[in-house]
Amino acid sequence: MKNGIEIRWHGRGGQGAKTAALLLADVAFKTGQNVQGFPEYGPERMGAPITAYNRISADKIRVHSNIYHPDYVVVVDETLLDSVDVTAGLKKTGAIIVNTAKAKEEIAGRLNGYEGRVFTIDARKISMETLGKNFPNSPMLAATVAVSGVMPREKFITEMRASYEHKFAKKPEVIDGNMKALELAFDHLEKAIKSEKMSLTA
Repeated sequence: MKNGIEIRWHGRGGQGAKTAALLLADVAFKTGQNVQGFPEYGPERMGAPITAYNRISADKIRVHSNIYHPDYVVVVDETLLDSVDVTAGLKKTGAIIVNTAKAKEEIAGRLNGYEGRVFTIDARKISMETLGKNFPNSPMLAATVAVSGVMPREKFITEMRASYEHKFAKKPEVIDGNMKALELAFDHLEKAIKSEKMSLTA
């Protein structure tokens, strides 16, 4: 697909991977891009592995299949690294983002020899700090936008606030918590990307 990116999400039922993919599609659409956001349906039980997809492009999207060669892969549950080939088809020019408290060097051996960029973020810690519960989808959504560069941070934050204000109109504390989670995740990934660039030029 020219002039666009493809993203594959791996998570477990109940963790919000599908919701994050749909939110990303909604926000990207509001910035004037053509989008797709859809899950691959399988066992819909809590905890079962699920896959979701995004296509985001400046051009009209004419493809309607699953994504087999994504530019980016997002792993919402670290335990999937041991049971799912999350790097299957992942382009070396892209990146994988994993929700884990471990450093990327610690999980490298579990990525089937993937040679592209690897980013880690402790989405559980961020969501516990900001929401008091383990809802990793907001931090992982921000991490995905930060790494992919699919839209500017300011535009993303503005559109997400509008989305949360509509969705949680009667729960302002949820809005503030989710916004803080997005900001913290973006901060973390921007530092990681900056560090990566510095190491490449050193």
